[in-house]
Amino acid sequence: MQLSAVQRVLGLLLMIFSLSMLPPALVGWHYGDGEVMPFLQGFFWLFSIGVLIFWPVRHFKKDLKLRDGFLIVVMFWTVLGLSGAVPFFFADNPDMSITDAVFEAVSGLTTTGATVLTGIDTLPHSIRFYRQELQWLGGMGIVVLAVAILPLLGVGGMQLFKAETPGPMKDNKLTARIADTAKTLWFIYVGLTVTAAIAFRLGGMNWFDAIGHAFSTVSIGGFSTHDAGFGFYNSAWLEAMATVFMFLAGINFTLHFLAWNRRALHSYWNDSEFRLYFYILASMILLYTLLLWEHQTYTGFWDALRYASFNVMSYATTTGFATADITAWPLFLPVLLMFLAMIGGSTGSAAGGMKVMRVMLIAKQSYRELKQLLHPQAELPVKLNSQVIPTRVIQSVWGFFSAYVMIVVFLMMFMQAVGLDEVSAFGATVATLTNLGPGLGEVSSTFASAPDAAKWVGCFAMILGRLEIFTLLVLFTPAFWRR
Repeated sequence: MQLSAVQRVLGLLLMIFSLSMLPPALVGWHYGDGEVMPFLQGFFWLFSIGVLIFWPVRHFKKDLKLRDGFLIVVMFWTVLGLSGAVPFFFADNPDMSITDAVFEAVSGLTTTGATVLTGIDTLPHSIRFYRQELQWLGGMGIVVLAVAILPLLGVGGMQLFKAETPGPMKDNKLTARIADTAKTLWFIYVGLTVTAAIAFRLGGMNWFDAIGHAFSTVSIGGFSTHDAGFGFYNSAWLEAMATVFMFLAGINFTLHFLAWNRRALHSYWNDSEFRLYFYILASMILLYTLLLWEHQTYTGFWDALRYASFNVMSYATTTGFATADITAWPLFLPVLLMFLAMIGGSTGSAAGGMKVMRVMLIAKQSYRELKQLLHPQAELPVKLNSQVIPTRVIQSVWGFFSAYVMIVVFLMMFMQAVGLDEVSAFGATVATLTNLGPGLGEVSSTFASAPDAAKWVGCFAMILGRLEIFTLLVLFTPAFWRR
């Protein structure tokens, strides 16, 4: 373990993050909302602390090892949650406790979208913009951003990139140099954001709302500049545009790069994970449309299709937007949405959940075991896109799934132990661990009434989900700390 290298990078990344305080300060100055100082104070303190951490080891430039990368990423997301809470805590409006401030910041940075705030429409523009900005930065990962814009770090960027990037197969790079890979991902990410902002503006939003919702849509975050979210506008056009961009943001960004680079859309359909992702969404939208129409939840087929499409896409990609009270939907529909969130989007996207690729590999391996019973001596490899999946990957997927299920059970029991009822405990667990945001029962719209203990555990679950469990849990193993 090279603690000096870890300290150096952590200081640099903290200085980078301090710059995120300046845009909200400019927004506050522009609108004259009186909340500029909390962001300037946040910038000063975070930048100063970053310098103090970095300066003593500024000349230490050895390459990072894999363990160093894990430690940096976990420490940075933890420190980010505390650092991002500074403006919320210093601001007069809203008046937040340290628990609520940290919960809101962690929720934003992990693109969860769970909130403890009400009366968002009356909050200062700077605070509303900051919430959206946090999600946008967290969507692609500030660590990946640092690798993209700071090749002079003098550290092994691949170690940071592998520790930060979600998915079971992290060794694939789009370009020869890891810094170029990170830049490519951010180019695509920014391009989708700009396009979404223009589409929302053309749909009737003002520029402030259009940019804010583009941030949270492309990052699959779910925060809104209004309490009612997209329901505030009651616009079929805006909901349709958001549905499209949530779908695109839930796709592996590698496929976006290949489609752009080759100028060929078939790059998407040739990928088996994308096909399953598409089939899951299409079949669920059809199912929800028919059931909502059959039970006369909405007045006609097209209304049922409108609300089913938006809300299924939002939950399945773990965005967390809502235009309807899903708890009032009939039958098993509300609970099924939570299970869709547990599947989540594609690997290599900002979506939460277990990821479609893992679910697909688990299904393929299960089917393989059934065939193996009939043909015990046969060699039956598991394939993905016509390539044989290494046994190591299959084992890691099963290990991830087992750990995921156990953590869900443990968190549910804890949430119940601190005072939430069964439905709310399940909703809070899924909402935080999958980075979805809205839950069920008491936490269906806000975590404001949840006990402080539940909020702190929720913060842990959000970081755990954002780092896909093992990146964080590996730090608790004795083997990680052995020389």
